[in-house]
Amino acid sequence: MGTADRPELAAGRGPCAGIPAEQMVFVRQVLDRVGDKWSMLVIAVLEAGPLRYTDLQREIPGISQRMLTVTVRQLQQDGLVTRTAYAEVPPRVEYALTPLGRSLHHVVTSLISWVADHQDQIREHRAHDATAP
Repeated sequence: MGTADRPELAAGRGPCAGIPAEQMVFVRQVLDRVGDKWSMLVIAVLEAGPLRYTDLQREIPGISQRMLTVTVRQLQQDGLVTRTAYAEVPPRVEYALTPLGRSLHHVVTSLISWVADHQDQIREHRAHDATAP
């Protein structure tokens, strides 16, 4: 098989080696989306089950109303979260992970746990780097 029979790959080695170059823009976009701090926390919190907007906001300290709205909307666009509005008085809206979102949950919680487990070391390195000439 000649090189003309193979698609151009993004890289010669590493995690991008098996990805065609024309797909890398999309891969980076998705990684930006699911890798941002708010998306990871929303995915982690929703694993326990559907939550109303205010409960979701309460479970994610520091997130503003605007950022939560933007984040759940983007996760919904990518098919990771569903939004269900109930015709009740007062209106009730719940957010839940889709099967696709649940498949990402273990990766997200592993990364969050890693940060929590290594925060002291990271803080030490940051403090040392800040004092270095």
